[in-house]
Amino acid sequence: MHADEALVHAVYQEHGRALLAYATRLTGDRAAAEDVVQETIVRAWRNPEVLTNGKGSTRGWLLTVARNIITDRVRARAARPQEVPAEQDGVTVAPVERDHAEHVVASVTVLKAMDTLSDDHRGVLQELYFHGRSLAEAATALGIPPGTVKSRSYYALRALRDHLAEAGSSEGVRA
Repeated sequence: MHADEALVHAVYQEHGRALLAYATRLTGDRAAAEDVVQETIVRAWRNPEVLTNGKGSTRGWLLTVARNIITDRVRARAARPQEVPAEQDGVTVAPVERDHAEHVVASVTVLKAMDTLSDDHRGVLQELYFHGRSLAEAATALGIPPGTVKSRSYYALRALRDHLAEAGSSEGVRA
């Protein structure tokens, strides 16, 4: 191990946790914070003289570098032009925000699981979650007492959760 590598390793051992906590607090995202810490350590490795010159604290320098990296990333995101809807054959097409394949798969899986529920349980969940009704509104729409809506929704969700857990484990996937 070279002297610079040993120095950077020692710096990471001493300041890595504090640096990660700081970056996580600023970004609100653990994965992004880990990237920031990695970039900060790379910059320390490229500039080992800053760590050994005796001017100021090493932790202060590291935290400043991390803050600057985060600021640069936020500015870079803000500088990108926002996608605007396009027209295709006279129809406005919204820009793609992200790949929605996982959302589609999850929706299909939940809908299949809904088919395994009794009509009473399925009806309650449809009123509450698909129609967005309150407990009282669902009770009125279904013509049953609110307490019945509450208990049916509890048991329906429990059955749904159990079914999804079974389906996940039978496919080799944990629910």
